[in-house]
Amino acid sequence: MSRLLNKATFAGLGRSLRGQVRTLATTKQAPALSNFSEKLRDGPSLGDFINSSSKMSAEEAFELKEPVKTTGVKKPKQRLPPWLKTEIPVGSNFTNIKKNLRDLKLHTVCEEARCPNIGDCWGGGEHQTATATIMLMGDECTRGCRFCSVKTNRKPKALDINEPENTAEAISKWGLDYVVLTSVDRDDLPDSGAEHFASTIKKIKEKASHILVECLTGDFLGNLDHVAIVAKSGLDVYAHNMETVEGLTPYVRDRRAKYRQSLAVLEHAKKTVPTLFTKTSIMLGLGETDEEVLQTMKDLRAVDVDCLTLGQYMRPTKRHMKVTEYVTPEKFDHWAKVGEELGFKYVASGPLVRSSYKAGEFYITNILKKQRAQAIDSSAAI
Repeated sequence: MSRLLNKATFAGLGRSLRGQVRTLATTKQAPALSNFSEKLRDGPSLGDFINSSSKMSAEEAFELKEPVKTTGVKKPKQRLPPWLKTEIPVGSNFTNIKKNLRDLKLHTVCEEARCPNIGDCWGGGEHQTATATIMLMGDECTRGCRFCSVKTNRKPKALDINEPENTAEAISKWGLDYVVLTSVDRDDLPDSGAEHFASTIKKIKEKASHILVECLTGDFLGNLDHVAIVAKSGLDVYAHNMETVEGLTPYVRDRRAKYRQSLAVLEHAKKTVPTLFTKTSIMLGLGETDEEVLQTMKDLRAVDVDCLTLGQYMRPTKRHMKVTEYVTPEKFDHWAKVGEELGFKYVASGPLVRSSYKAGEFYITNILKKQRAQAIDSSAAI
């Protein structure tokens, strides 16, 4: 199975090319080649490779990686399978949320990641459970995963101390039933942003206790004490995404993100607060095998993860890794059945499913409301 160039290989390729340019610079074309050499030396960096903001069509976003280039053969026009074509509905609630986000300088993963389900989630959709995914701590990430279009920066701006209050105030007015809080990775902070997460959750619960709060966190560099800070803050669902299978993790995720480290985060959240609903997500179409997907699902159940979402990988920009395979709806249905047999409380599996997925949140909402009602009944009986 082919693998993506890792950072070391990328750097080595750059050094090799610069060496060739220096050799050629002694020929008659020296001035032009010298100028090219300077440009190559000064960039692009790996960060530039990751941080393209170019807009893409659906065909480009789902462009397949060519296994072998055949000379003299014209590349056939790519046709998307019908299940990857979608319309994005909008409505009054969608417009209202978007305006509020701009006024309060808040960011959402829904917009940053160009999620195909944004109109359905913000508008309420068929399940009438309006949700939004707020991205805390700015829009610059200290990591550079090969599948993600969020901007990268080794030293992002300082945290906005008013963000927890602004976020809670906005959410309390939006008419949401379920909110997902996530963030960029902030490896530059002593606690990776754990206290900022916790403060935001507490303020939301103070202003709108009826809203169910899910936190989709990073791995906090493997520091389980920081995981516990978020787990004990009053949230309802603790989510952390595995993203891919173990064998592909070094090629898909940033080098600081490790498969076993992510499993440990999910396991510790549940151990810290056993009543927490834990959740994760993996992308398909990156070159994983069925055996690897099954093993990942088994690993997740071994640490008692409750909910799993599986979706088709979509390339966010032309500079990101291409899709390896279009996974069919039938295959996604297969994994949903396997997940339920393994004991997950809920599996959302489909080509356009994302980690913050409407139907999944609707289902989780019903589970959590039943748990709350049972807890109240038990207290009353005592």
